[in-house]
Amino acid sequence: MSESLHYVCPHCHTTNRIAKEQLSNQPDCGSCHQPLVTGEPVALDNDSFARHTGRSQLPVVVDFWAPWCGPCRMMAPAFAQAAQQLAGQAQLAKLDTEAYPQAAAPLGIRSIPTMVVFKEGRELARISGALPASEIVRWVRSVI
Repeated sequence: MSESLHYVCPHCHTTNRIAKEQLSNQPDCGSCHQPLVTGEPVALDNDSFARHTGRSQLPVVVDFWAPWCGPCRMMAPAFAQAAQQLAGQAQLAKLDTEAYPQAAAPLGIRSIPTMVVFKEGRELARISGALPASEIVRWVRSVI
C-alpha cells in the first residue's frame, strides 16, 4: 500500500490526499483540477497561510518579505529557482508581511527576508537574510 499525504493546492488552497509517489507525476487538484506541483512559489494571505502551514504534510517553506525590502526583492528570483528545484519535496511560498502582518506577528518575525520551514503546523527551522538559490535548496534539504 502506498503512503499518502495531505497536500494543499497552490491555486484554490483545498487540501488533497495524494500518494507520495504521485507527486512527480503532475497530479491535479481534486477540486479545481489545476496542477498541484507547480515548481513556483505560492503567494499566501492570512487564510491560505494557515491552511498551507497547518494542513500540508509536505514541508512548506515560507519567505516572509515586504515590497519595500531591497534584500527581499533581490532574493525573489533565487527563491523562485529554489521552488523549481524543490518541487515535489517541499512547497515554497511567500507571505507579504506588510499586507498580512497578522500571520507573521505571532511567529516573532523581526527581520526580513526570513524563511521558515513548517510541517503539519510545526515550525522546523528558520533562517534570516537573503540567500542564493543553491543555499536555499541546501538549507531546506538539510532541514527536511
